[in-house]
Amino acid sequence: MNEHDDIFESWGGPDCPIDSTLDLIGRKWVIAIIRDMFVGKKHFSEFNKNKPNLTNSVLSDTLKFMVENGLIEKVVKDDGKRSNTEYYLTDKAKKLNKIIYEMVLYGLDELGCCEDLPKVKSNMKKAYHELFEIED
Repeated sequence: MNEHDDIFESWGGPDCPIDSTLDLIGRKWVIAIIRDMFVGKKHFSEFNKNKPNLTNSVLSDTLKFMVENGLIEKVVKDDGKRSNTEYYLTDKAKKLNKIIYEMVLYGLDELGCCEDLPKVKSNMKKAYHELFEIED
């Protein structure tokens, strides 16, 4: 019997760190939007780009969820003529960098993404490594 069996036995639900994290980032589109924000996207219309299955209402609901859960900050800029809404990653979301980077590696190495394009695969690993500021 392991000394930690009682901890693992009781895991699940709101006190489980894995379940809690999945509740936050497991919602469809959350990780994709965070990835987009890491590359500099900050406007509603930019998040829709290259996501044909993402409707405006789902995107709006997802952004609201992300604001309410402290993943992003919504900033409305008003120049007197019109307002412009921008979204920014919070520190809480930026700390997901390693998780998202590991997802990239898993997709490339275990799911065969870019398998036929070794140079693209290598460049993608390097680019994401730099983008997510992964320390070696």
